[in-house]
Amino acid sequence: MLRNSAPRENTVIIGLNACVVTVIGETPHVLAVKRDGVEGLPFGSFAPQEHRTLQIGLRELVREQTQLKLGYVEQLYTFGDRGRHVLEPGEGPRVVSVGYLALTRDTAEGASAAGHWRNWYDFFPWEDWRSARPTMIDAMIRPRLEAWAAASTGEREMRWDRAALCFAFDGMQWDEEKVLERYEVMYEAGLVLEARRDKRSLPASAPPANEQARFGDAMQFDHRRILATGMGRLRGKLKYRPVVFEVMEPTFTLLELQRTVEAVSGVRLHKQNFRRLVESSGLVERTGRQSTKAGGRPAEQFRFRREVLRERPASGVKVRARG
Repeated sequence: MLRNSAPRENTVIIGLNACVVTVIGETPHVLAVKRDGVEGLPFGSFAPQEHRTLQIGLRELVREQTQLKLGYVEQLYTFGDRGRHVLEPGEGPRVVSVGYLALTRDTAEGASAAGHWRNWYDFFPWEDWRSARPTMIDAMIRPRLEAWAAASTGEREMRWDRAALCFAFDGMQWDEEKVLERYEVMYEAGLVLEARRDKRSLPASAPPANEQARFGDAMQFDHRRILATGMGRLRGKLKYRPVVFEVMEPTFTLLELQRTVEAVSGVRLHKQNFRRLVESSGLVERTGRQSTKAGGRPAEQFRFRREVLRERPASGVKVRARG
């Protein structure tokens, strides 16, 4: 016989989280909301009686919270770890959230006082390699990860191999897509504030709370993990789908396009190679107009050939760091 009601401890709430990304100038931004003094991603509960689909629910949730109407949206991942929203056992039902990646060119004017744009490198300062390898990787992160690996006799080699692969130590190649893997290593090593806040058993090598703040701004619940997932997905997708044009203005110069790709990927690209690739791929076409926004020599304007999506499977913009 079916019971009329499930025990409270077996109750599951379906949540929706939005990782909404745009590029302002040459800086990638994520839409953030502040609750109880802590920043996080727009999120809320799915209402099955009101929302025909999860994505419709997400779009309505973001519009209600920030006044922003989303364009491109795709599902990221389902986040359901125990304790991700409930920090103490028995405090409430299990929350399972479906995360989404959304791209928009609507920027500051689209967000209300409840939502604001944040530079995503404020949360992941080690991910921006456009000027050079961030000094914090070797000065701050490496010593802590070395101590964390050395503290485990049985897993010492495995821990260091993970750290070296993620952060390009010992001659390894930097992989800009491994945003989530890097964050998870730092979480396990107790370097980020979320590890302390989640009341994990911190290793002896973990820094004190005031030092943890130097490893990027914390976010509510597991939202920094969701953001890391979105960043990695977007960086990977740049290479095989023309998603970058979802954050570009209708017309742009090739330099503006390159700077946008670099902003998202976090690496500098070879200018001439990039231009040859973009023009030969058929993704853009000339408009016959020129831009003088930079205040210097006029630059030719282009537009995205959206019809290329109907002609053939469209590739993305290959990302290869400038050597």
